[in-house]
Amino acid sequence: MNTNIRNFGPCKIESPAAYEYYTGDESKVVFKTVFETEESWREYIGEGAEFFEQAGPRKKIYFDPKEVTAGIVTCGGLCPGINDVIRGIVMELNYRYGVKRILGFPYGYQGLVKKFDHKPMELNPENVAHIGRDGGTILASSRGNQNASDMVDRLSLYGVKMLFCIGGDGTLRGAKEIVREIDRRGEEISVIGVPKTIDNDINYVQKTFGFSTAFSKAMEAVECAHVEAKGAPNGIGVVKLMGRHSGFIAVNAALASQNVNYCLIPEVDFDLKGKGSFLDVLKNRILTREHAVIIVAEGAGQKFFGKTEERDASGNLKLGDIGVYLKNSIQDFFKAEKIEVNVKYIDPSYIIRSIPANPEDSIFCGFLAQNAVHAAMAGKTDIVIGMWNNVFTHLPIDIAIQERKVLQPTKSTLWRTLLASTGQPAHMVAE
Repeated sequence: MNTNIRNFGPCKIESPAAYEYYTGDESKVVFKTVFETEESWREYIGEGAEFFEQAGPRKKIYFDPKEVTAGIVTCGGLCPGINDVIRGIVMELNYRYGVKRILGFPYGYQGLVKKFDHKPMELNPENVAHIGRDGGTILASSRGNQNASDMVDRLSLYGVKMLFCIGGDGTLRGAKEIVREIDRRGEEISVIGVPKTIDNDINYVQKTFGFSTAFSKAMEAVECAHVEAKGAPNGIGVVKLMGRHSGFIAVNAALASQNVNYCLIPEVDFDLKGKGSFLDVLKNRILTREHAVIIVAEGAGQKFFGKTEERDASGNLKLGDIGVYLKNSIQDFFKAEKIEVNVKYIDPSYIIRSIPANPEDSIFCGFLAQNAVHAAMAGKTDIVIGMWNNVFTHLPIDIAIQERKVLQPTKSTLWRTLLASTGQPAHMVAE
C-alpha cells in the first residue's frame, strides 16, 4: 500500500500560524497496532512497517498566505457538520495564516462550472461565525459528475491556489479528476478532501464527520419504534436507517438503544423464508415475547430485488427499498400464519441528514478543517484528511476511493457486541 503524500516542492516560508508545537515532516502513524506475539511485532517492523503521514501544522509552508485564494465546495447528500467544517476552514485560514480571500462555490461541483452561473460566495469570519447552529450547508450541494477541464478553468479564473472538497466517495472521485486535470496543465492547486459520509464507509478512515450525530439521532427513531411495539398486541417496530454498503449506523444505533432485537445489515446475509430464516426467528419471538424491534440498513437484503445496473446521479447503484419490502413481507408472513401483528414502520433518513452536528461531531469537524488547512498551506495535494488509531492522518485519495470500508462480522468486536445486545442468531439463513 503506497501511502506516500504528494508535495509541490520544498516548504521555505516560515509559518505565520504561531503555534507552540508543530508536526514534524517525518512524523508517521503506524498502520497496524495489535500484535499477538512479540515475534509478529518484530517481523512487522523488520519488513518495513506500513505508515500514514501524520497531519498537523508544519513549521514551514509552501504557499505565501498573502497570495492565496482558497476555495471550498460541498458535494453529495447533506450530513450533520458540513457547516462546522466550512467555519473551521475559514477561521483557520483567516486567523492563523492570514488568508483573506476565501470563496465558497455553491451547489457542489456545479459551482465550479461556468455554464451553471452560480456565483461564488465570499467567506469570512463574520459570515460563518454561527453557521454551525444550522443543519445542511450554507453553500448548498448537488450530485453528479462535472467536466474536470471546466472545473479547473473556473479555479484558474478566480486564482484559486487550494480547493477544499467536502464530501464522500463520489466527491473524492471528482476531486481526483480535478487533480489529474491540474497535473495535465502543470499548475499548482492543492486539492484536499474532507471525508463526509454518514455511513462511515471511507476506506482507511477511522471515522467520518456526521456519523456520531447520525446514529445518535437515529436512536430516537428506534426508541419510538420500541414504544410503538410495546403499545400494541404483537407489536413490531421496523426502522430503516442509512447504510448502502456498511452497517455502522444501524449497529451503533442498536447498541446505543439496547431495545433492538434484530439488526439487519448489508455485510450479513439473511433469508426471509424457511426454517432458521429471519421471519421464522421473528415468529418465535412474537409467540414468546409479543413484541419486537427491528433495524434494517438500506443496503441490506438487496438480493431480494434481483440485479440492476441502474445508477443515481452520483454513480451509485440504485437500491431496492428494503424497508418497505421488509414491512410488507412481515405482514404477509404473519397473515399466512394466521397470527395478528401490528407493524409500525419508520424511515427517519432525511431528519437525520439535515440536523446540526452534535457537540462531539462539531469538535471533530473543527479538527478535520484545521488539518485540511495545514496540509494545503504546506503544499500537499491529492489527499484526504483522515484519522487512524485516533491520530489525524494524510491519506492519498487513491487509497480512500479504492474500496468501501465495511463491517467485518467474522473479525469485528462491534458485531460480536451487537449479537450479545440483541440476542439475535449469528446466522438467519434457511437450513
